[in-house]
Amino acid sequence: MPKTAMSKTTRFDAADYLDSEARQVAYITRALESGEPDFIRDALGLVARARGMGAIAKKSGLNRESLYKALGDSGNPEFATVMRIVRALGLTLSARPTARAPASKLRRVA
Repeated sequence: MPKTAMSKTTRFDAADYLDSEARQVAYITRALESGEPDFIRDALGLVARARGMGAIAKKSGLNRESLYKALGDSGNPEFATVMRIVRALGLTLSARPTARAPASKLRRVA
C-alpha cells in the first residue's frame, strides 16, 4: 500500500488579515451595522487579538482571562464591558438613522 504524504497546513486566523486600523474599524463597523450580537462580539474579539489581547486587557482594566471569556464563542459581555473594550481599542460608538425604504405612494380611488 503506497504511503501518502501529509501536506502541512497552517491554522487560519482571521485576525491575521485585520492588519491595519482601517481594516479593523471597517470590520467592527460592519458588525455593528449588522445588529447581530454574536457578530459584534466576534469582531471585537478578532480586533483585540489582532492588536494584542494583553495590551487590550491592560487598557480596558480587565484581566486577559476575563477578556477571552467575554469575547469567546459562548461569551455574553455586559454592555459596560463592551464599552471598556471599545475605548481600549481607541474607538467610540455613534448612532445614525437606519436607511429606510422609500414610502410607497398610494393612489386614492374615487
